[in-house]
Amino acid sequence: MTEGLPSSQAAARSDVWRRVRRLWAALGSVAFVGFTGWCLIAYRATDEGREALQAAGDGVTVTRGERHWRFTPSSGQPNHPVGLVFFAGSMVDPVAYAPLARAVATNGFPVLLMELPWRGAFGGADGGEVLAEARKAMGRVPTVHRWVIAGHSKGGAVAARFVHENATDVAGLVPIGTSHPRDFDLSGSSVPVTKVLGSQDGVAEVEKSERNRSKLPASARWVLIEGGNHSQFGYYGFQPGDRRASISREEQQRRTRAAVVSALEAALDPGR
Repeated sequence: MTEGLPSSQAAARSDVWRRVRRLWAALGSVAFVGFTGWCLIAYRATDEGREALQAAGDGVTVTRGERHWRFTPSSGQPNHPVGLVFFAGSMVDPVAYAPLARAVATNGFPVLLMELPWRGAFGGADGGEVLAEARKAMGRVPTVHRWVIAGHSKGGAVAARFVHENATDVAGLVPIGTSHPRDFDLSGSSVPVTKVLGSQDGVAEVEKSERNRSKLPASARWVLIEGGNHSQFGYYGFQPGDRRASISREEQQRRTRAAVVSALEAALDPGR
């Protein structure tokens, strides 16, 4: 019995609170299901992403490996001794980056598109497993002797950590749509860096990256894509927390691809 209240009033108040708790629990469940459903749709690869795994006629062969896809320039194309390792963004279907990987491979650069353990959820991207898997995949491409390491969003953070922990055979770093590195300093690294940002990115705002500028080498090249947002760095839906882009996905992809290919070409001729 509630102190100071008749038993009937105490029972009524208890019943009201019980109903309120049930209502909040129900609303919370609906919100959770709705948000989860939105995320599943938002992070799913578009048709263009899936088609990039199957396309033919451009001289690129795609093979599925352990936690990665390999995009190999076929015979008749340049087959450079420099390749690209690309880490997918957290929660994003890795296939969303297949169009970028395929386009880079058409320029003669082998590409390893790496998926994050648990898609980066529950700390899946923070351990050494993903770096070890990347190293293992790199070792299975004997024609490549130097690698440019890239990634989008959380994948960009993984790419930076890869360079921080072991820069052997690394010819470049391209963090895309990320404010990392934040937790360690790469300012003294001799690895060339190209940082790619979107002016409308609502997830990894330009201001956040600027606050961490001192953790990159002074020679780092910054590429700001005016009108680009976070979601259009891949071929997937509109990511929660992002801003609307003022340019098309195709245009943002074109500029991103140009920055990545430029970093790879620079790795072919480090003295240029």
